[in-house]
Amino acid sequence: EGVLRIKGWECAPRVDDLTHTILVEAHSSRYSIHPSATKMYRKLRQYFWWSKMKHGIVDFFSQCPNCQ
Repeated sequence: EGVLRIKGWECAPRVDDLTHTILVEAHSSRYSIHPSATKMYRKLRQYFWWSKMKHGIVDFFSQCPNCQ
């Protein structure tokens, strides 16, 4: 498949464009409707893992104008 999996998680390489795309989809899609940082982290960690993931999600969330 060409995808690294650890304990069932797809491990995304530390590529800012890729992790940003994942965060945008998880936070702004019409199906998720701006979840909190904690909800977003819990949902994403079911499928993905990357270094400093929680910190990245909190930073992303803090920059969302709709969630402030």
